[in-house]
Amino acid sequence: MSKTIALIPARGGSQSIPRKNIKLLGNKPLVAWPIELALSIPQIDRVIVSSDDDEIMTIAQKYGAEVLFKRPQDLSGSDVPTLPVLQHAVNYLRKSEGYFAENVLLLYPTTPFLKKERILEGIDLLNDGADSVIGVRKIRGYIWKKTKNNENKLIPFYPPKRVNRQKFEHLLEEVGNIYFMKSSVLIEQNRIVSEENCQFIFVGQDEILDIDEPSDFLEAEERLRKN
Repeated sequence: MSKTIALIPARGGSQSIPRKNIKLLGNKPLVAWPIELALSIPQIDRVIVSSDDDEIMTIAQKYGAEVLFKRPQDLSGSDVPTLPVLQHAVNYLRKSEGYFAENVLLLYPTTPFLKKERILEGIDLLNDGADSVIGVRKIRGYIWKKTKNNENKLIPFYPPKRVNRQKFEHLLEEVGNIYFMKSSVLIEQNRIVSEENCQFIFVGQDEILDIDEPSDFLEAEERLRKN
């Protein structure tokens, strides 16, 4: 089987929710949720946290993740995309250990309700030949958009002509909690999603929540209380 690692980016800065990645959800910090999930899956060989924050690094180690480096400051700003963060971790493993992981699973602390079954689906798809795997859901309604010349006016976007719902293909929306890929996509193609060889996983609504604003955190706490 291909070597598979889970990479969890967890920087210290957060504008909307201070110290978000170590804020307690239930009885554990957010960063612990993907760590414990990944550690529960035998097909994942290593669970690695990339952080620029000493406290987050200590907590990540407490919950069983590997913390091999402190993320460079130039990769720690709020405007830094995820791609170079993943590339840094993969290249670090290669250069410092000679370790090559073919499959990379990106897990976010901010999506705590992702289920084990979904990760197993993704690993199987990568091992079966997919270069990238993303989580999606169907958009079942009609899509409207603003016009170029008048932002207050909306026009039909999809489908362009109104037909019965049964008559048109539904769109797929990325839900933001599953981005799995081959290392070659990150390093050689310089991207996270290989559009030429990408597979999709349909994610249940109960797994979809990206904690970005305080209201999202309140929703996460409410979900825990109900379940």
